[in-house]
Amino acid sequence: MVAEIGHWIDGKLVKGTSGRFTDVFNPATGEVQARLALATPAELDAAIQSAAAAQLKWQAVNPQRRARVMMAFAALINRDMEKLAELVSREHGKTIPDAKGDVQRGLEVVEVCMGAPALLKGEYTDSAGPGIDIYSMRQALGVVAGITPFNFPAMIPLWKMAPALVAGNAMILKPSERCPSTALYLAELLKEAGLPDGVLQVVNGDKEIVDAILDHEVIQAVGFVGSTPIAQYIYGRAATNGKRAQCFGGAKNHMVIMPDADLDKAADALIGAGFGAAGERCMAISVAVPVGKETADALIEKLVPRIEKLKVGPYTAGNDVDFGPVITQASAQRIRGLIDSGVEQGAKLVVDGRNFSLQGYENGFFVGPSLFDHATRDMEIYKQEIFGPVLTQVRAETYEDALQLVIDNEYGNGTAIFTADGDTARDFASRVNVGMVGVNFPIPVPLSYYTFGGWKKSSFGDLNQYGPDALRFYTRTKTVTARWFSGIKEGASLNFRAMD
Repeated sequence: MVAEIGHWIDGKLVKGTSGRFTDVFNPATGEVQARLALATPAELDAAIQSAAAAQLKWQAVNPQRRARVMMAFAALINRDMEKLAELVSREHGKTIPDAKGDVQRGLEVVEVCMGAPALLKGEYTDSAGPGIDIYSMRQALGVVAGITPFNFPAMIPLWKMAPALVAGNAMILKPSERCPSTALYLAELLKEAGLPDGVLQVVNGDKEIVDAILDHEVIQAVGFVGSTPIAQYIYGRAATNGKRAQCFGGAKNHMVIMPDADLDKAADALIGAGFGAAGERCMAISVAVPVGKETADALIEKLVPRIEKLKVGPYTAGNDVDFGPVITQASAQRIRGLIDSGVEQGAKLVVDGRNFSLQGYENGFFVGPSLFDHATRDMEIYKQEIFGPVLTQVRAETYEDALQLVIDNEYGNGTAIFTADGDTARDFASRVNVGMVGVNFPIPVPLSYYTFGGWKKSSFGDLNQYGPDALRFYTRTKTVTARWFSGIKEGASLNFRAMD
């Protein structure tokens, strides 16, 4: 019998009442492994109202005690790392080592949030004027929402919930309906860590629930990660309704390889960054840009044998599996279709993964690794975010040509350059219009005490995820100007007065 998955409401797992369900698949076998209840707007409203009531008490808890909940939460995540990784792998399909990385990068944000007492401090100016002090304080927004994607079932929910909760907010979390179980288990761990009931509500749903979140007057802010069209839609609708929004969209990340680069290290970096997690990462390197014909030819020679050695399979096959299936059959078909278009439009398909099949898993959503050479910027394989195990090489004659290719692309999430020349690396990092830049580092995801965010069509909103920006996003600043009448005897003043 297929299990039914509900919601996390007021500190317990509950079944949905809508009678509407969606299937949760095992991507390795193509079989339905669970049925996920989809909430109604009425169920969502009840969860929000309960969260609003719980938030008032949670906000009154001092930051140090809220930080202690994060400390306990981090300890529980470490305790249950194996179980969390298993949940991620079972519904997403990524390997166990990759799933542990998913959890770990989220855990690191929780660890930073342990410093909330210092991070949430305001400012104070003594004697800004005669007997006048000015100070500011950072206060919680109230009830906020997180709408998270399938590709990082642990990391991105943690990126959203940890800063929001430690700042004193309540959160409505709507995880991807394709990978819901990890978020529900994290909610259980937060309760065990001491989070009061109702402060975190996990409500599963589809577009109907997303729209209800965006339109609900109690929700003060929305954080989203997903595709660019949906990010833009959510940002626009949230802004129209007067909500804060940070919405992160698609990517087309380039790696420039200079003639002086160590090509073995560059090739290894491209394999990991291009094919890890089956390419289902917003920071995946999907475009290699070698500078000069000799560099391009040599790089292809190094990539082909590495790609041919990649082991594709289910996570249950062991830790030597390099990557698993993609998330749905529709995704697999779309990826194969884009590969077809690349061939039709004149790119050279050096390694073809379209016909990959794994014995015993013929119905799984597997796509083998593919490599294109001689692609151009007008081809669909270059213009679209493939989100699959496809690496595309676009050749550049000069460094300036390579840099311009990155600058002209509509996405600006991440980019990298491999070079032995410091001047070139410094020039690239300074001039490129991309939010996260790697120098001899293929996936430049900043550590959790910095901040994560792209530019151009990869990001909508003013503040990034995690790091200092997250606590700015989930709080608003209140500034107080205070005077205590210490012997000052004056009449009323009807005009603004300068602070002497």
